[in-house]
Amino acid sequence: MEKKKVLGISFGRKMSNCDVMVKEALMECEREGCDVAFIRADDLEINNCTGCIACVIGMMSGRGRGYCVKHDDFDILDEAIMQSDAVILACPTYETSVTGRFKTICDRIGPSHDITFRKARYDEGKAAGVPEEQLPDARAFKKRSAALISVGGAMTEEWIALTLPMMYEFTFPMAIDVVDTVEYYGAMACENVAGNPEMMKRMTRVGKNIVESINANDEDERIKYRGDEEGTCPICHTRLIQFSHDKKTASCLVCGNLGTFDIVDGKFTMHYTQEELDRSRLRWGGKLEHSTEIKTQAQPAGTIKNLKELKQPYADFNPGVWPVDKNACGNI
Repeated sequence: MEKKKVLGISFGRKMSNCDVMVKEALMECEREGCDVAFIRADDLEINNCTGCIACVIGMMSGRGRGYCVKHDDFDILDEAIMQSDAVILACPTYETSVTGRFKTICDRIGPSHDITFRKARYDEGKAAGVPEEQLPDARAFKKRSAALISVGGAMTEEWIALTLPMMYEFTFPMAIDVVDTVEYYGAMACENVAGNPEMMKRMTRVGKNIVESINANDEDERIKYRGDEEGTCPICHTRLIQFSHDKKTASCLVCGNLGTFDIVDGKFTMHYTQEELDRSRLRWGGKLEHSTEIKTQAQPAGTIKNLKELKQPYADFNPGVWPVDKNACGNI
């Protein structure tokens, strides 16, 4: 039987905390019989997404497979993801959130990899007899598991609070199921995580949890959350809650689930209906809701007949930047 494949991606510096943590988890996966691979994101030359949406428009119109018109090292990462059964991601905290490279990669994965877009085009194409090589990559529909690891030097978790929730952006498009999460804050108190036995044991457990997930005999066991804290959302298990404008309801900022809340035994508790849970961004229903919005409400080019005229004043407005202040101790 072919070995299950686990891909580790580090968004940190070479042989710093993220590298070491991902590799420890991968080593455990390898000991358990998995085929493993490792990528340092900063070793890849990946350009920013320009928002041209050619990937999605081409796929929806049947003129493309959903790939970016740019062909850089993102293709290497994409192929590794397509082969994987699970991914382990570690990202350092820059300004309380993910790194620019992490966000760039998420933008490049984007809606072009959304399984609701890809599956619709794939099914339409197959029904019409379109050759497989002209359709979206069917490997995108594979069930995948993930573990997310955020790292921050700050001694309190408040300074890394946005990193882990933002890391779910990587999992949104292909509905990758997150089965474990770890927040490692206070990292600057130890020269390198390799000298932190407790955290290294936790990384070994990350590897074990991934192996248990991808080797599970049923779907409920595969997607079972194995992290240390349940959080306030039963889907993503994060604690990032936004109160609605009416201040009567609140929503999970990761999943988008809208619910009610109260204080039970002195503890804040969220309540979600099954309908709301089913429209989580991490589930098919929520993803389908969003892709349907785009397909039915996004206006094509040419809708505004006098658009060029309307935009002309802004095209003519080019004030530039101020001259360098030579009396200041600046950067120029």
